[in-house]
Amino acid sequence: MTIRDLQDTLAQFARERDWDQFHTPKNLAMALSGEAGEVLELFQWLTPEQSDALTSQPEGGKALRQELADVFAYLLRLADVTGIDLEEALAEKIELNRHRYPVDLAYGRAEKYTKLGA
Repeated sequence: MTIRDLQDTLAQFARERDWDQFHTPKNLAMALSGEAGEVLELFQWLTPEQSDALTSQPEGGKALRQELADVFAYLLRLADVTGIDLEEALAEKIELNRHRYPVDLAYGRAEKYTKLGA
């Protein structure tokens, strides 16, 4: 399935349930944030080793898979409702980050681009 196919499927799912009335940009952004919080909750208080092993556990892997799907679904709906082409937006952002984070300055460093030249 393409991004557009997924968005069309989600839009149809919402239409069939008369949920378009609730799928405003504000509501979708809030739902997206809430679901991202649920992803964070899965990792809260885990050691780095435990977080690396989360997906090797049947329950942990299943929970993460479902929460990431929720995040993705709300992201797709929000982009669709606001008319943003996610593939185009991501391609533009990658190119912008190529300039912000040149390899010779950013290699092996986690600083924000505004700190790399300092």
